[in-house]
Amino acid sequence: MNTSFVLSIDLPTSGQSGLPFPPTTSLSTLRSLLGFSLGLLLCFAAAGFLDTRELDGANVWLKPAKFALSFVVLYATLTWVVQRLSPAMQAGRTLRATLTAMVLATWTEMAYIAGRAGMGAHSHFAVSSPVEALLYSLMGVGAVTLVVGIAVIGWLAGRDIKAQLGPALRQGVQWGFGLSALLTLITAGYLSSNGGHFVGVPSAGAAVLPLFGWSGEVGDLRPAHFLALHAMQALPLLGWLWDRRAPQSPWRMRAFALVYAVVTLVVFVQAVLGAPLIRL
Repeated sequence: MNTSFVLSIDLPTSGQSGLPFPPTTSLSTLRSLLGFSLGLLLCFAAAGFLDTRELDGANVWLKPAKFALSFVVLYATLTWVVQRLSPAMQAGRTLRATLTAMVLATWTEMAYIAGRAGMGAHSHFAVSSPVEALLYSLMGVGAVTLVVGIAVIGWLAGRDIKAQLGPALRQGVQWGFGLSALLTLITAGYLSSNGGHFVGVPSAGAAVLPLFGWSGEVGDLRPAHFLALHAMQALPLLGWLWDRRAPQSPWRMRAFALVYAVVTLVVFVQAVLGAPLIRL
């Protein structure tokens, strides 16, 4: 069983009998999305170098670059998992339909965010006009589509008995993808209804956490959102590491998933109550 943590893809041939579609199609879609996201990241980095306009003290192209980077991480993770699924699962209609929806959502999200950056305007919480409110709502639909897609792929990996997944990695994908979807819906849903990242009003020049920029003075919903998003990397990676060692009890991953969920929710509640992750 191959459980090595690599992104190289061994593509099955498309002439396998009994499969409704070539199993290479799903992998090709993911590889295209990964390349598309990486290309956008490079373009936004170049745009930030050439265009020095700022919004809220940061270059207007910083947010599109961050989102492109998040998509690079997302699709690298999905490629790593889907390449281990059986040819039948890769070629199945459920996975193909899920990836089609994720393609449309990715294009819509990035077109909206890049367009708003080009205008020098906020992409998030921009609802001052009916058109802006509609576009922001559509972006929200795209975000939910991506989150549901992650959950579906995790579910498919869990039920694919022929997948090249070690027992701990299989559970890590199931729990990690499922938790990422659930916790993201909770944190991002509240963040959207809150109308901003902060719970409270930070003073001018207030201290922020280095590298991340999270508030050290008032409640900030971004740390919990970050933990929610990256459950889909943390748990599978841990499962992969455990599979390389002695066999682990299936309850070990479930216990870790529970702890991860509790920590995320505690960080979330802390922000909702107006307290920073770390007071600076």
